[in-house]
Amino acid sequence: MICSQLVKRYGGMDVLRGFTAEFPEGRTTAVMAASGAGKTTLLRILAGLEKPDGGELRGLSGRRLSMVFQEDRLCMGLGASANIRLANPGLTRQELREALAAVGLPADERPVSEYSGGMRRRAAILRAVLFDGDLLLLDEPFRGLDRDTRQKAVDYITAKWKGRTVILVTHDPEEPRLMGADSVIDMTEHERVWHKGEGQL
Repeated sequence: MICSQLVKRYGGMDVLRGFTAEFPEGRTTAVMAASGAGKTTLLRILAGLEKPDGGELRGLSGRRLSMVFQEDRLCMGLGASANIRLANPGLTRQELREALAAVGLPADERPVSEYSGGMRRRAAILRAVLFDGDLLLLDEPFRGLDRDTRQKAVDYITAKWKGRTVILVTHDPEEPRLMGADSVIDMTEHERVWHKGEGQL
């Protein structure tokens, strides 16, 4: 999948200006930049939620994609299992119980409105990860999670999406390593700054 010379403007301000990058199939790529550099805008364009004002996208046609937004975007009156089933109705009770346990969530039917912020975050991650897609977009997915729960979420994502294409947007330099990223792109400089086998960031 390739982004070539992407441009996106809001109110006359360029949020993306000629952004070019390649995201290899079946690999995890991390995208890093400071706040306001257009990371979320890039993911929204890849997800089809925004249209670029210029440039070209190649390799997205026919893709089944899933996304973890910065906001949880859960149905607050439903339990975690019901929220997850919205993305994958075919999941069995056993599959749901195993998924919830893997990230430390209870297998009860309390509405997620009664969950802590970290619990809601993990429910949102499960909903996206358990969708049967081939492209996973992660926008600061571990925000609000402590070290232990973040590691559980990382382990679950990497196991479930091994061999599929994942794009992780983060400002945390530790997260590409935790996710086993094959490469890291510095969005500010529009260049790949690290690739497996070339040393660390």
